[in-house]
Amino acid sequence: MPADTPTIRKEDIKQEVFDLYDDYAHNRLSRLDFMQKLSIYAVGGFTVASLMSFLMPDYKSALQIKADDPRINSAYVNYSSPKGGGNIKALLSMPADGKTKLGGIVVVHENRGLNPYIEDVARRAALAGFISIAPDALTPLGGYPGNDDAGREMQSKRDKNEMLEDFIAAYEYLQTQKDCNGKVGVVGFCFGGWIANMMAVRIPGLSAAVPFYGSQPAAEDVPKIKAPLLLHYAGLDTHITDGWPAYESALKANNKEYKAFIYPGVNHGFHNDTTPRYDKTAAELAWQRTIDFFNEKLK
Repeated sequence: MPADTPTIRKEDIKQEVFDLYDDYAHNRLSRLDFMQKLSIYAVGGFTVASLMSFLMPDYKSALQIKADDPRINSAYVNYSSPKGGGNIKALLSMPADGKTKLGGIVVVHENRGLNPYIEDVARRAALAGFISIAPDALTPLGGYPGNDDAGREMQSKRDKNEMLEDFIAAYEYLQTQKDCNGKVGVVGFCFGGWIANMMAVRIPGLSAAVPFYGSQPAAEDVPKIKAPLLLHYAGLDTHITDGWPAYESALKANNKEYKAFIYPGVNHGFHNDTTPRYDKTAAELAWQRTIDFFNEKLK
């Protein structure tokens, strides 16, 4: 960034800019439309380029657990998804001590493939005492391409229900691993939140589901849910939270076990610590609640 370009701070950015990014990130705006609308906010020395750079993920400086952290064993594996994409690549992680059989967690990425943030989340789950698997639903198209824009474009070419089959197959794969105690849950973010909800619908033996700002299943599918749910929503994320009252009514009507938290004043993606939508307080609280929930349900 040129020396005469002012440093952008999160508090300097209007909420409308985050809303525009959300529309772009969820393919409701083309890149060209996004940049054109963003130009309205390129004032006070800010340029469209600098705003774009500020909004994009910064994976290098945000990793909490490095891939070679000695406290965990983490490696790529492949498993079969015959009803989905066929042969799927995934990151399998677990504590390095290998002392006991562990509860399993399927970690489901956003709408852009298995990027460094989701791999980091999978390692965090392992460090918390679980065996985790983080599949890449872009495997049939060559895998996560190294940047989120291209990943989003690639993922839009896959059928979401076929990708659901890939994550159901990951559950089945993890359940049979020698280091797993047979109890398997799921945590998913954005698109992965929808997957987590739908895995609860589809898998009678699922032990726990934690959707982060995920779209809700149809009301007629709610009776099929057997797993306890822990749901995290962002207060400013009206595209998703608007569907919560009907979902909650259906959960209550069918006597389902659930806890739900709406974190006020935060954006969709608040757990993702690689973008300025990240909210440290809400993210850490939601993650601690998630680990506590998995400790209760998977051990």
